[in-house]
Amino acid sequence: MFTSVLVANRGEIACRVFRTAKRMGIRTIAVYSEADAQALHVREADEAVLIGPAPARESYLDQARVLAAAKATGAEAIHPGYGFLSENAEFAEAVMAAGIVWIGAPPAAIRAMGLKDAAKQLMIEAGVPVTPGYLGEDQTPERLKTEADAIGYPVLIKAVAGGGGKGMRRVDAGEAFLEALASCKREAASSFGDDRVLIEKYILSPRHIEVQVFGDSHGEVVHLFERDCSLQRRHQKVIEEAPAPGMDAATREAVTAAAVRAAKAVNYVGAGTIEFIADGTEGLRADRIWFMEMNTRLQVEHPVTEAITGVDLVEWQFRAAAGEPVPLRQDQLSITGWAMEARLYAEDPANGFLPSIGQLDHFVLPNGVRIDTGVEQGGEVSQFYDPMIAKLIVHAETREAAAERLAEACGSVEVWPVRTNAGFLVRSLEHPRFVAGDVDTGLIGSEMDVLARVPSPSGYAQASALTHLGIMAQGVEWPSPWTTLDNIGFRLNQPRQRDIRLVLNGSPVVASYPEDVELAFISNPVVDGDRWIYFERGDVHAFEWPKFSASAVAGTASDGSLRAPMPGKIVATPAKAGDAVTKGQPVVVLEAMKMEHALVAPFDGVVGEVGVSVGDQVAADAVLAVVDANS
Repeated sequence: MFTSVLVANRGEIACRVFRTAKRMGIRTIAVYSEADAQALHVREADEAVLIGPAPARESYLDQARVLAAAKATGAEAIHPGYGFLSENAEFAEAVMAAGIVWIGAPPAAIRAMGLKDAAKQLMIEAGVPVTPGYLGEDQTPERLKTEADAIGYPVLIKAVAGGGGKGMRRVDAGEAFLEALASCKREAASSFGDDRVLIEKYILSPRHIEVQVFGDSHGEVVHLFERDCSLQRRHQKVIEEAPAPGMDAATREAVTAAAVRAAKAVNYVGAGTIEFIADGTEGLRADRIWFMEMNTRLQVEHPVTEAITGVDLVEWQFRAAAGEPVPLRQDQLSITGWAMEARLYAEDPANGFLPSIGQLDHFVLPNGVRIDTGVEQGGEVSQFYDPMIAKLIVHAETREAAAERLAEACGSVEVWPVRTNAGFLVRSLEHPRFVAGDVDTGLIGSEMDVLARVPSPSGYAQASALTHLGIMAQGVEWPSPWTTLDNIGFRLNQPRQRDIRLVLNGSPVVASYPEDVELAFISNPVVDGDRWIYFERGDVHAFEWPKFSASAVAGTASDGSLRAPMPGKIVATPAKAGDAVTKGQPVVVLEAMKMEHALVAPFDGVVGEVGVSVGDQVAADAVLAVVDANS
């Protein structure tokens, strides 16, 4: 066994790998960019090396700098985590050529499974069922559209070198195909350096079932059962669970056996995941599950498999890389209970899920559940990396108990001023269809209006806010009900309904407190200037007194300026100066935090100017274009 390991990654996965390494007595080495100088993974490592500026391509993705750090620190092994270089065969070969142990899949397996079209052909030869589609070399838009028309809509465009939901678009009609193809190719080129795509038949009522496999260098491959990752938003996993609801013994045997065949077909070593898509219209059936792709690395959702099997997959990775056999035979592995994981993102569901960046002035995560995170209070969410800030993992005897426990955990998250999806997670976990196990990848999309809407604060929250703001208002000169209590007949502890004007989350509201609620503190507040921040079931409510000026309450019509919601890079300008546009039509496309964001026309009009070009880096709130309304 090696005695030191460098983790070529950052954030929560680096911290998670360090945790196992320290338990095993292995020295830990971190690498970090200038943006991560104060990051948690840097402080948790025994040693840390600066490898470059904030952009990932100049730091975490720079193979030469990572290898130089490993050599300088005497690292005997490199663990790539997930993302970044984890599925880069050239990097794996460079690590091994340098005499360093590679804790990952063999380069040949990475190559075999890295290109989705070649991987599907390999799976067909191995007797693994695959979805119908087009895997051809002709990548002209005309040929791709012809194939899509022949397959029949809806279809899915997928980047050949893709993963993690990047470079993927669903197309429901032929007239939308070419625009979706162009966007998909742009994102694929940016994320993977390869804009080739394949076309698949889109499965209605799809469920995302994946099987954790593990192989050793002695030819043994075992599976650690399945996970269900069907609760997704725009192909990004939101809630993962193990085992899969509705999975019977016969179907489990069929899908896990197919996964083992797939891994053996590429002589797989280490932790990997075989991903399947299932047609859930009639429940899970062995003849309705098809291979999608293989992830030749550890998955973000690996903790739920660890929870139901009692296995530490990172320890298994260490042992396999050191040449040891798989620690347990297949007949020694079994499922105990139910596990669920929620991905906590720095994003604002009420604002189109825009990533939220900034300092974590207040950051409280629940006790009593497993937390995998790479940030802490006082840390910063950067524009340069993925917005996932933590994973919350629970384990219980039943699925119902696991869902309830995870909803409770997500509901106790407190983060400010960075916004999170905690309340969205609570509503997703408590949705009747999810509770019943009636889950497919379209559930969130079909219920978005309900799931993304932040409910009004409860009467208890309003009462607490009124009490606190009342105390804050004492002695100020501008009017408030707390300095003129006699004029409104308002008394503390008076059990009557009262309506008070407040500003909630930037908008004027009339707040009421119930007749049976005394005005008293019912929560520990977070005070931010003259605002009082209340956390309720994962959502955040910011109360303040109105400033009693017309501008504070009078709305102003949009002037047509399209401003950058965050720092980023311009990747497309589909509209030019002088173009007529309709409301909702994309004018500029911004890439930030590994996602594309289309800035659209706020009304019908004419593009007055476009002040940016493709490739420009822009600051938050910069005016990118202006649309003039039709007169």
